[in-house]
Amino acid sequence: MDPTVLAWALAQPAGSRAAALAAAYTGGTTRVTFDGRTVEYRSLDELGRALAVLRGAESAAARRPLTTFASFSRGSGA
Repeated sequence: MDPTVLAWALAQPAGSRAAALAAAYTGGTTRVTFDGRTVEYRSLDELGRALAVLRGAESAAARRPLTTFASFSRGSGA
């Protein structure tokens, strides 16, 4: 697992999906409970991929849309 993904997940608020996944990953378990639901991952690798996807989704949502500024002026020219 990418250490930056794990660091990001561990920094998330307690009770969040990312924090629950990170706690399970660091604890070596594949069963995760959050929001009253329990999910059993097949392996720690699969759990790590779920964390990476979650971080990627958050990063994509946090990106600002690209904006372009155009300026026009009427010049006095012949």
